[in-house]
Amino acid sequence: MPTTRTHTRTDTGLAAELRISVMRLARRLRLQRADPSLSDTQLAALGAIERNGSMTPGELAEHEKVQPPSMTRVISALEENGLIARTSHPTDRRQVLLALTEKGSALLGEIRRRRTAWLARRLRELTPEERATLRAAVPILEKLSRAGGEANKTSS
Repeated sequence: MPTTRTHTRTDTGLAAELRISVMRLARRLRLQRADPSLSDTQLAALGAIERNGSMTPGELAEHEKVQPPSMTRVISALEENGLIARTSHPTDRRQVLLALTEKGSALLGEIRRRRTAWLARRLRELTPEERATLRAAVPILEKLSRAGGEANKTSS
């Protein structure tokens, strides 16, 4: 098997190594949560409501790319935990809107704080040169994360 240095000389090799590293880091960050009883899907739904504001259950399911019956279970669990609340839709009485509660907002804040603290501890283990390299890479990683075109066309 080629070494990482040899493997990353090609764009495809770099893509493979970067994908693996980013996925491992994301997995480790996901473990830093304030409430281990919540699933990744539930946390993603909370985050979507926080970013987008009040949403209907259908909008949330579409946003999260899950089937409405699956989202119904997610919504029920979040509501039972007091993390979201249903309110009447202002223009369509047949619809409800889902909004983050103070408890839901506080939970997301705590999760972010834990994840940032965990990553800050890992960064302190690096050399100043390694941290400088990461600082320079952040805008590039952000650019990659916003790139469009082929989203959802291939598996990880």
